[in-house]
Amino acid sequence: MTPPAPIFNAKKTDQAPTLTGSARLLAAACLCLGLARSLPGAVSSSVIVDQVGYLPTETKYGMVTSTAATGAFSVCRASDGVVVLSGTLAASFTDAASGDKVRTADFSSLTATGSYYLNAAGVGQSYNFAVDPNAFVYSYYMAGRGFYAQRCGMAVNMGTVDGVTYDHASCHSSGAATDLPATYHPSSGKSGTLNSAKGWHDAGDYGKYIVNAGISTGELLWTYEWFSDRVGAVSLAIPESGNGTPDVLNEARWELDWMLTMQDTDGGVWHKLTSAGFGSFVLPEDDDAGTRYVIGTGPGSGAAPYKTSCSTADFAAVMAIAARLYQPFDPAFAATCLAAAENAWTWVSANPTVYYTQPSSGPAVSTGGYGDGDSSDERLWAAAELFHTTGLALYNTYVTANAPTGTLISGANLPQDWGDLQDLAIWTYYFSGQATANAALLTRIKADTLNAANTIAAYTSGGTNGYKVSLGTGQYIWGSNGAVANYGLLLLAANRMSPSATYTNAALDDLHYILEQVLRHAPGLEPGDASPPPAFRQPPVLGAGALARAHVRRAQLHGQRGRRADPGQPLPGQVLRRHHAGLRLQRGGHQLAGAPGLPAGLVPAGAGHPHADAVAHG
Repeated sequence: MTPPAPIFNAKKTDQAPTLTGSARLLAAACLCLGLARSLPGAVSSSVIVDQVGYLPTETKYGMVTSTAATGAFSVCRASDGVVVLSGTLAASFTDAASGDKVRTADFSSLTATGSYYLNAAGVGQSYNFAVDPNAFVYSYYMAGRGFYAQRCGMAVNMGTVDGVTYDHASCHSSGAATDLPATYHPSSGKSGTLNSAKGWHDAGDYGKYIVNAGISTGELLWTYEWFSDRVGAVSLAIPESGNGTPDVLNEARWELDWMLTMQDTDGGVWHKLTSAGFGSFVLPEDDDAGTRYVIGTGPGSGAAPYKTSCSTADFAAVMAIAARLYQPFDPAFAATCLAAAENAWTWVSANPTVYYTQPSSGPAVSTGGYGDGDSSDERLWAAAELFHTTGLALYNTYVTANAPTGTLISGANLPQDWGDLQDLAIWTYYFSGQATANAALLTRIKADTLNAANTIAAYTSGGTNGYKVSLGTGQYIWGSNGAVANYGLLLLAANRMSPSATYTNAALDDLHYILEQVLRHAPGLEPGDASPPPAFRQPPVLGAGALARAHVRRAQLHGQRGRRADPGQPLPGQVLRRHHAGLRLQRGGHQLAGAPGLPAGLVPAGAGHPHADAVAHG
């Protein structure tokens, strides 16, 4: 495929970033006589870089965590060991979140496209990394395919890593655990069955949940809305590729088609489609959890009105986005989405406080609850998206009357997630472009977003933040990688309002953190091991993925049918959810090859740490 222009453009120190840009050449002094060379040395897990790479003119930092560092560092060309940049590590300090002693190597002045490694005197060298204006193209490609890997109801093939093929047969289309048809649980208020095909499996199990679908599908659709000039032409090598619709929208539609089946005739939306309990850690086609149910809400075996406010409002918001984005490609589908969104809004307006509780009979349900006792943020988001799409006064009036009167966004709090969607509501209102939008509210949204972004950017680059990540010291929770990514979205929203390299640098630091920390664990590479197995020494090409034991059922395919002795490796393309204090991660990379439709040499973009959930949904 032809690589698209990067989503993040190259940043210059003397002006705000633009949407396009080219790399500057390295200073001529670096090419003078007497070039120093660095002999190949041992790769050290204490010399940390983002193996995927860096944009040419962004800020670039490496981290050295060994007390053996003498203070000098150099960046060397991978092809011949020539030193292209030398410097001195920053003074050692204690990272507030991890307690690690960290020294920072600033090699931001390196702008020439190429492959390099960082050498820390007294410690060793990093794995290779790229400096390239397209450094993140394949990571985006694999992340997009990560959604394809979550698909329910069809066979999936994500390729081969170290001789292991990541695939599974068609699932949940027949047998006991089927969606064709699924069975109405008494909590749904109905009896009989419902064909409820497609959709994405949830993070770690084979259930399908509307509230999780809300933020994940909404933000995926926003990716196209905000960056269509960057991602619209990218093929994800999925079955629908080449049908005239951008692949990011093709993939989102797999989830949207399922979501539409979950809307009742009165406009309300059921909470989830799962079995009564979780199944074993098996391949999806071998799911042994039993009958799959369309589940409404308890208590007991269900109570009217059976659907829930949060799921219905999430659904309304996502369908409103879909209505405007699919209009150029499939007007009939866009109209279906808009009608569904409006019907959902009517229902949730009449039923604003119906919250999910697990049914305790009929049978009892113990799969993911995702309960939320406040639907005000979901309803605000739904109204804002409907206003964005239609411009109708009733939605505008709702947003202006129900937007919080205090600070709309605080840089001291975690960003949006599946249970807190206020940020998405105010941003879509701001970016709606509707002439009737309330000017005073728009002013507040911009001011509060920029204030929050300034706080977050300052913290991310702060002196006690060893790993340059927006997470606060108390924010390393289950799913914290999702929070990191959502901090990035906040920073990008601020950059859309007031372009600044401060915001894009901080957002890129969050991206580096995700890509960097997920590369710090690989089976067989233990703390202090400077000689990883040969498969881990293959140089990555515009990306690398280390694999960690994952709390994801389909990941167990490694251990199934004699394929691998070490089960639990995530599928290529998955990003894992949790990273928190106390889990020490190591380094390494796996080479990916031989997958239908995947570029040769592509490596997995997702990885993580022990017992982490893949971010399929937020």
